[in-house]
Amino acid sequence: MQKKMLRQPTTPGQILKEEFLDPLGISQTAFAQHTGWTQPKVSDIVNGRLGISSESAMVLADAFGTSPQFWLNLQNEVDLWRASRTHKKVRPLVKV
Repeated sequence: MQKKMLRQPTTPGQILKEEFLDPLGISQTAFAQHTGWTQPKVSDIVNGRLGISSESAMVLADAFGTSPQFWLNLQNEVDLWRASRTHKKVRPLVKV
């Protein structure tokens, strides 16, 4: 059984800002222009208001030389953590 995580995992937007944009000295506006995204979209991702889709994961992977799965895994961790806050357990199905 997996231990319940008390704090939310680091969001993909936080990783985008703190591990990629900031160290490279790239502003959100410059990154938006580079990717063809709007600045509000980048801001929404960075601030956790917008999650990472498969398409955005592919763009991020292209831009930073990572894999799309890297970004989707980060998003999946956040999504599962959020779902665990309200999930009601269901009894296991038993064979009749």
